[in-house]
Amino acid sequence: MHRRTKRLVAALAGTASLTLALPAMGQSGPQSILPPGFGNAPVRPETPPPANANGQGPAAGTIVPPVSPNADEAVAVSTPSLLPSDIGDLADAEVKLPDEIPDDSRRPLERVGTDAIYGEDAFGAADGRYIVTLMRRMQAPIASRWAEIMLRRVLLGVTPAPPGEGKADWVADRAALLLRMGEADGARMLVQSVDVDRFSPRLRRVAIATALATSDPQGLCPLPDGSEEVGGQPAWPMIRAMCATMAGDQATANATIGRAPSGDPIDHALAEKLVAAGGGGRRQIQLEWAAVDSLTDWRFGLATALGVTIPQNLLDSAPISFQAWLARSPYLTAADRIGPARLAAALGIFSNADLVDLYGRVMDEAGDQDTNSPAGRLRAAYRGDDDDARIAAMHALWDAANNGEGNERDRYAASILTARAAEGIIPSAGLKDDVAPLLASLFSAGFDLQAERWANVVNAASGADGDRAWSILAVGASRPVMEVDSGRVRKFIDRAGSSGSQRSALLISALAGLGRLPDADAAKLAARVGVTLGQPSVYGSALRRAVSGGQRGTVALLVATGMQAPNWNGVPAADFYQMISALRAVGMENEARMISAEAMTRL
Repeated sequence: MHRRTKRLVAALAGTASLTLALPAMGQSGPQSILPPGFGNAPVRPETPPPANANGQGPAAGTIVPPVSPNADEAVAVSTPSLLPSDIGDLADAEVKLPDEIPDDSRRPLERVGTDAIYGEDAFGAADGRYIVTLMRRMQAPIASRWAEIMLRRVLLGVTPAPPGEGKADWVADRAALLLRMGEADGARMLVQSVDVDRFSPRLRRVAIATALATSDPQGLCPLPDGSEEVGGQPAWPMIRAMCATMAGDQATANATIGRAPSGDPIDHALAEKLVAAGGGGRRQIQLEWAAVDSLTDWRFGLATALGVTIPQNLLDSAPISFQAWLARSPYLTAADRIGPARLAAALGIFSNADLVDLYGRVMDEAGDQDTNSPAGRLRAAYRGDDDDARIAAMHALWDAANNGEGNERDRYAASILTARAAEGIIPSAGLKDDVAPLLASLFSAGFDLQAERWANVVNAASGADGDRAWSILAVGASRPVMEVDSGRVRKFIDRAGSSGSQRSALLISALAGLGRLPDADAAKLAARVGVTLGQPSVYGSALRRAVSGGQRGTVALLVATGMQAPNWNGVPAADFYQMISALRAVGMENEARMISAEAMTRL
């Protein structure tokens, strides 16, 4: 029997609990990805200023029917993308609440979630069906790491179910969106905070997806049987057979597992393999990966729980959330998790501390101190003899990502990896050529105060790296530490040229949204790069309504909606101005600054 399989069966054996099983992960809940003290929500202004005083109401259009909270769609795959232009129709949809709330929504539920950083009234009086429709149509990935962090904190915080949404379904919809974002541990925390006998049908379906995303087949066992199918066959006979073998009841497992139907090369075989691993079968089980062309949550969950390697081509073609789920699988070696973990860090799921800890485990597993390995270079970046040695080690990590086969996310992950090492470097005029990547690394983990110490060095820097460093501090600093006026921005635009037009456009939008550039100057500069700021739109109107109601959670959700793109090139500059303005208006300027600095770093 495979060594990892033995560990799995040993860990899962025992009686079924009344709540979903929790695999040992070395921590009791999702770790905060923010530095201590960062992002504590400031007191909301009594009357939040509008993001755009000249905005008009949403344009008339076809009303999009609200999604029923009990809709029976797949929870691990989002419905078609909801674009900013669609939001006005949703906001206009008047929903009449049912006279009688379904019984499954009447079940009393305690407050579910962590401390509500943005307040328990984060969604205010927003209609539940409006909020849920935004959530269910959200596509991953979100372009911004910091926008994902912000949205995760909103979804995990204790907030009452908004009007029109059942209590159990409110937990389910938050957990389902977290799953699609790749936040498997956050989804598990929400699901496991509800007693199984209080699950609504939707929450039960989300619990199934969560158990699979977290490589936890034991988590399926307390759930009641349903009508779910896997590969066109009933799922629950397979589930009950797996649960029987994990409980040590091999006779029931053998009697229940049955045979795979013709044409099923892998789904039933994975269940059989788990049953066999527990002694519930004797024949060899062959997994025919070559016969399937897609990765499902069933295939992912059982394969990773069994320690079976998933073909790379299936991972590459699967939703990006699968890679993020793989990064936290407890049944993989640290070395196997490095690639997915770097992606998860760029998405906003893994913190600097998570990555550093994982690299340390790789070195422990290897049993040597190879200074030329990535783990060895990381050690030197944090513990080198002096600043020169530490910066040289950081450059080795940055350059490996820049010159290798990794994409932009991998390069950004290298910045996240070195964030706390960059924090320890003492600002010096001799480091002006290194200041841009050092600032990028610092802001990736939210070290804004430490970054501000480099203002004088940035002023002495020149060329493209000097411009990049200036732009990062101009939007990311907590206070004005750089000269910001129309002349300085114009020089930035001219030197960036057409190849840097998106970076220039987002810089102008961020400075205007943060109130660091007068509106008139911003409008003229934006016109130079073909962008019109402040033009009425349904997206801007939706943000202004959320601002007027002081709804931090709705603003965060709308910002993420506007960032449904694989990278920063897909974020419209005019919408970005509305996002930053709205965040600042509801007292979330810290988040607005981090998102803006990230844009300057990654473009």
